[in-house]
Amino acid sequence: MKIEVTENITAEDQEELLDGLRAFNRQFIDISDWYSLGVYARDENGVMTGGLIGKRKGDWLCIDFLWVSEKTRGTGLGSELIRTAEARIREWGCRHMLVDTASFQALPFYQKCGFTLHNSIQDFPYPGMQRHYLTKSL
Repeated sequence: MKIEVTENITAEDQEELLDGLRAFNRQFIDISDWYSLGVYARDENGVMTGGLIGKRKGDWLCIDFLWVSEKTRGTGLGSELIRTAEARIREWGCRHMLVDTASFQALPFYQKCGFTLHNSIQDFPYPGMQRHYLTKSL
């Protein structure tokens, strides 16, 4: 057996690894209802002013990314993106949401949107910062 260490992960290597992992996971999890969700806000010129990207995994929507532009922060757009995503996933039968955020990002925002903090990892990714994990039941 040869062990290789690299800092240059190719698309082919990543896909080969993921193929093996997915094959193992399929023994335990039905991923036929796992798919992506995008909710985007655009201005009158078609420029994105905010958005949410997540993945449905069973009864859960896992939010991967949520961003609101500087000029639209504080207008309620972020909350509207969350509410819009919630409406869609309710149609899908989802019952929960999961998100993680860094201490310099949006912990109070998610809590205001009804998410509950479950865990915080200290000094991640650097000393003095934290990574927070939150969920919301629908």
